Amino acid sequence: MNTLVVRPTRVRTAGVRQQILLTAQQRLMMLMLLFMAAFFLVSVRLLYFALFDSDAGRGGNSTAFVPARADIVDRNGVPLARTIDGYSIRVMPSKLLNDRQYLADELHKIFPDMAREELLAKLTGPRPTYIRRRALPDQVAAVNAIGDVGFDFPREKERLYPQMSLAAHVLGFTNAEGHGVTGVEGAFDQRLIDKATRGDPLTLSIDARVQGVLESELSNAVTNLEAIGGAGIILDVHTGEVMAMTSLPTYNPNKLAGSDPTTRRNAVTYNLYELGSVVKPLSIGAAIDNGVVTSMAKRYDATQPLAIAGFRIRDSHMMNRWLNVPETLIHSSNIVTAQIADQLGKEKMEAMFRSLEFNKRPEIELKERAFPLWPREWGRLSTMTTSYGHGIAVTPLHLASAYAALVNGGIWRPATILKLGDKAPPQGRRVFKASTSARMRQLLRLIVSDGTGRQADAPGFRVGGKTGSAEKPGAGGYRRHSLVSTFSAVFPMDNPRYVVLVMIDEPKGNAFSSGQRTAGYTAAPVVKKVVMRAGPMLGVFPDESRDVDVSELTPLLWKNGESE
Repeated sequence: MNTLVVRPTRVRTAGVRQQILLTAQQRLMMLMLLFMAAFFLVSVRLLYFALFDSDAGRGGNSTAFVPARADIVDRNGVPLARTIDGYSIRVMPSKLLNDRQYLADELHKIFPDMAREELLAKLTGPRPTYIRRRALPDQVAAVNAIGDVGFDFPREKERLYPQMSLAAHVLGFTNAEGHGVTGVEGAFDQRLIDKATRGDPLTLSIDARVQGVLESELSNAVTNLEAIGGAGIILDVHTGEVMAMTSLPTYNPNKLAGSDPTTRRNAVTYNLYELGSVVKPLSIGAAIDNGVVTSMAKRYDATQPLAIAGFRIRDSHMMNRWLNVPETLIHSSNIVTAQIADQLGKEKMEAMFRSLEFNKRPEIELKERAFPLWPREWGRLSTMTTSYGHGIAVTPLHLASAYAALVNGGIWRPATILKLGDKAPPQGRRVFKASTSARMRQLLRLIVSDGTGRQADAPGFRVGGKTGSAEKPGAGGYRRHSLVSTFSAVFPMDNPRYVVLVMIDEPKGNAFSSGQRTAGYTAAPVVKKVVMRAGPMLGVFPDESRDVDVSELTPLLWKNGESE
């Protein structure tokens, strides 16, 4: 009997395998096509955003990344003020479960700077109230740990000043509603909150590095000299940009509660001073400009006080000889400056002060600007006394802007707290002839190299400037033992770039100043330290091979004796 043997059909098995493989390839191809389509769509979408939606989050229709209030930054982008989500601690008395006396004790442990009675009053009050609007995270955690449902912790927009007290008077501060009160915060409040502009930081002319140098050196001097305060400014002589501005005593805008309100006054723009002899170069410049002083060699009698209208004009250190113009500035003679002003006349003297805007509030964007004390009548006596800085009171900013015009070729420009960048500086107006400005650069350099400003002579920086030590007015006349000591400087004098003005209010004559209270021993050394530290930051480097050519003036100086 024959057996039928059935063999597997290999052809059919191979066909099935091919079919499966073909299906897998088709599916893989479809997945690849889907992936490529998705990738293409995402790429097109990103390209669309890049080309047509670049303003999203920056002031267009989207506000996802726009702060509630614009940041404020220095000229190099360093943040000076920004808005963050901060913690607050609030109590709702009607919901409290624990004994109020117990809660007051616990809160006083967390907030020892607040009186227990004040805390108890908040806990027993009729309506919800804040315990602390700017609370630290550990304070929030500690209050939360008390475990009472009557406390809540709302997150609120908070203005933070990350550099602490740096440039506090420039920046100012905001109120509880988030609006600016003083400083840049107050002056630019609308620009900082406007939806169209708040996405972009407000860039100031201030350089945070230079600001730190000015603050630290002036603060050290005020402390060491036991003074009641001080002020300082660094100003670009060609653009009017403020590179640094400080006022002492200062405050921390992050911690306004409990601080002394008097520390919030900006002495540079809001305090008035009779600044004394620092005004003399302006008077001499006006006399040169108007042809009253035509020769540096002409001599004037300084052998005795000058009597005028029952008043006697004296020098703090009588030279007891005749002085020429360079010697008048080097030895800071009131007597000779008054004689030159008398020859200039009241109309031209008053015109000079008006051209420098000594009769107006200082020109800058800040709101805190004082109106000068101006002579009621410009008589002969006023003409003579104002020439050496008495009888007229202005802010330090007035003087800094005037010195910029005196040395930059004669052009007065308003000061600005905003960075100009690529913008052209204000056109300004001519107040001194270019030739007068060149002569004054020589004379200011001589005051530092050979006169009362020697202690401001930073090696290689070619500093020029003038000292001023003015008695403060008081009841019944001037107070002989209360001085405002000022040094107004410019560097480098062969190519002026910056005014550096330092003022110290009522310095004490102690070991730090060799027992002297005058500007040559108190304010001038501060200028030297500031210039040596801040100069390279501002792009000015020491070079002892360069200087102003004063060779025609040095033969006129009598080297025997000096004064201030």
